Amino acid sequence: MSTQDTYNYKVVRQFAIMTVVWGIVGMLVGVIIAAQLVWPDLNFGPWFTYGRLRPLHTNAVIFAFGGCALFSTSYYVVQRTCHTRLFSDGLAQFTFWGWQLIILLAAITLPLGITSGKEYAELEWPIDILITLVWVSYAIVFFGTIAKRRIQHIYVANWFFAAFILTVAILHLVNSAEIPVSLTKSYSAYAGVQDAMIQWWYGHNAVGFFLTAGFLGIMYYFIPKQAERPVYSYRLSVVHFWALIFTYMWAGPHHLHYTALPDWAQSIGMLFSLILLAPSWGGMINGIMTLSGAWHKLRSDPILKFLITSLSFYGMSTFEGPMMSIKTVNALSHYTDWTIGHVHSGALGWVAMVSIGAMYYLIPRLFGRKEMYSVSLINVHFWVSTIGIVLYIAALWIAGVMQGLMWRAVNADGTLTYSFVEAVKASHPYYEVRLLGGFIFFSGMLIMAYNVIRTVAGQRAVDDARIPAVMLAHA
Repeated sequence: MSTQDTYNYKVVRQFAIMTVVWGIVGMLVGVIIAAQLVWPDLNFGPWFTYGRLRPLHTNAVIFAFGGCALFSTSYYVVQRTCHTRLFSDGLAQFTFWGWQLIILLAAITLPLGITSGKEYAELEWPIDILITLVWVSYAIVFFGTIAKRRIQHIYVANWFFAAFILTVAILHLVNSAEIPVSLTKSYSAYAGVQDAMIQWWYGHNAVGFFLTAGFLGIMYYFIPKQAERPVYSYRLSVVHFWALIFTYMWAGPHHLHYTALPDWAQSIGMLFSLILLAPSWGGMINGIMTLSGAWHKLRSDPILKFLITSLSFYGMSTFEGPMMSIKTVNALSHYTDWTIGHVHSGALGWVAMVSIGAMYYLIPRLFGRKEMYSVSLINVHFWVSTIGIVLYIAALWIAGVMQGLMWRAVNADGTLTYSFVEAVKASHPYYEVRLLGGFIFFSGMLIMAYNVIRTVAGQRAVDDARIPAVMLAHA
């Protein structure tokens, strides 16, 4: 049997297992910093203060947990839908080990305070170069596999993965342009409001393409597979793709309302954010309606519960985001914990839930099993995660609106009604609820880890899965 008549499952398996590992690490750091906001004495300086650990948390959950999920699923999906092996096993292995090295370097440098200070782009220039090398290799493997596909059609999930890979490359190169002054320090190539504009062009499109387009690729493959139903509307999926990738690019300025950014640029960001609601909800509806005729499966299939609930949170987050971009709403929400609640309804509700569902689908197949060790534990994990998310985001929505109202309240003589520290004190109970919600969600990841360990224990890993003869004949 020729190697080219098999799928490369080894790199898919490696990234899938590390998705679970980094999910636990990243969310543990999240629980720690949530606890630091409740009990400030937990800030142990200088390496384990909130200011040092918070960027470690965001990098771990976005790029370690989310990144490994995207690598794993995209490598799996592109092989299965193109009926061919990955373009280069060697480069694929380089992307795995290179990505793990980047994550470890982040875990070392960020607590040490070695940072560029840019949101979601804190890593310094030597690590940025390594990111570029890994990402170019990723693109070569992915697009090389597309180029040697055995069927003419390119399935829509691959279009989303392709857009995510290309756009993240451009975002990284432009935003990370910097002037090194030492091995551990550099300064941005941009200055002032231009630097802020480029940063949030990067920052919002990191959300739009890393955390949305890539995970929509996951959604468009794994929901039809798990539901055993075709995509509700393939035409809608194509319209969704082109509308989403065009519109998202222009929404970044809504992060800079009421700043030095010109008012017209802020308004353009608001306008495109509102337009963005249409393609976002188009994708959500398309995914959920894929269950048409198979709704009964939700009763007994917890993997589908993860995948479909993730779409519900995606729809909620992509409604809330455009609403918060409206200047009059943003006047209340800006700089409050409402923003943090919004981010986590997307990060936990959408990204984490769809990733977890995909991993529960993938991991047994990568170890020669039909399903996970315990379906009941998947169901427990689902409810634990859902309860954790609801507690987390509801607490921060309430805290955020309260903060915004307290900050803008004025007395009859025009003086502020509340001092800032009074708003902080009033937020404390909600920070406790946020910590509880985060801890509950984190405990769900521990349940998943146990289920994964029991699933793979004593199993022989599947490195090379044979491409079914029917697919080869079709090619």
